[in-house]
Amino acid sequence: MSIPPPPGPHHPQGSPEQPQGPYAQGPYPYPYAHDPYGPYGRPVPVNGVAIGALVLGILCFVPAVGLVLGLIALAQIRKRGERGKGMAIAGCVLSSVGLALWVLGLSTGSAADFWDGFKGAARGDGTAYALAKGDCFDTPTGDLEGDAYDVDEVSCADGHDGEVFGVVTLPGGSFPGDDEIDLAASQKCYALQDGYTMDTWAVPDDVDVYYLVPSRESWRLGDREITCLLGSTAEDGELTGSLRTDPTTLDADQAAFLAATNAVDAALYKEPEEHPDDDLAASQDWAKDVHTALGEQIEALRGHSWRAGAKKPVADLIEEMEDARRQWSQAAAARDVDTYFTHYESGYEYVDGPTTVTARKALGLDTTVPKPYEDDSDGGGSGIAGVLDA
Repeated sequence: MSIPPPPGPHHPQGSPEQPQGPYAQGPYPYPYAHDPYGPYGRPVPVNGVAIGALVLGILCFVPAVGLVLGLIALAQIRKRGERGKGMAIAGCVLSSVGLALWVLGLSTGSAADFWDGFKGAARGDGTAYALAKGDCFDTPTGDLEGDAYDVDEVSCADGHDGEVFGVVTLPGGSFPGDDEIDLAASQKCYALQDGYTMDTWAVPDDVDVYYLVPSRESWRLGDREITCLLGSTAEDGELTGSLRTDPTTLDADQAAFLAATNAVDAALYKEPEEHPDDDLAASQDWAKDVHTALGEQIEALRGHSWRAGAKKPVADLIEEMEDARRQWSQAAAARDVDTYFTHYESGYEYVDGPTTVTARKALGLDTTVPKPYEDDSDGGGSGIAGVLDA
């Protein structure tokens, strides 16, 4: 037997007992299928798919889905006796209108414009994430340390706070932590610097490497880029003019000359930290590497066809490089530390000397001899964490 629903606005006291089953019909004034109360006085549930159809119909974000959900909801309501028919119908109507507007937008190009704008916002156009290699910019504070919410791209010819020389994309996954990202940024950015500023003599002494890195918050939004920057370390300092000297800004002679001399410099920079008194063998191995690098780059310089005004200056430099190469060979074979240092000092004499300056002048490169390098850093450049512009 069934227990009739309690008295209510739809069930006056003394109403005939309702037939059994949700689809039962009879000569009763209140068919069960339309009753808001179920057995034992429980309200008939509202169809969840109908709610979804209405929401998507109102948003008009994916109108085709809203229309499909509305049709599914109507079928479920008829079968289950649930409420929500009005919402399902409204969802179908709104989604149909939205779908028609989408079709019209595609035919006129307005939808494409909207999608381009949406992608631009996702990429961060107008923020630090829109910066590319070669771009120059200002920060709101004029500082390259701390959090960067947005930047203003400016001409490199004018004064600016920073210049981008590389962008590195990190692998996906969970946020690796600030320390890990800073370490990766330091290693990758310093490795990219020489390829962007091939003429190291043209880089001012107060310029150093900075980097824009993802924060924990921006990582959740898909930020995976390390942006490598050049900026001034001086208080209130700024850059003027681009520091870019790579094959895109150099002629063939300049690029060939810098590639050769930079390769030798790279070998010289790998000098062992241990003093020859403590580890003569390590210093001898390094001297062999310098000897090899000089031989390879001498051949590269000889194999290049130089412009008329640069032939003799480059030939004079090659001759000095040959003399230095012999000194490094003898340093590698030295039997004691004193002999090693005698050839070590002779091998270094040509580096950044007058002959190098003359060759650079003939090639139109910077002729300001850089100051001796002093390592007073704390192990890396400075990072600024990227945060999406609110």
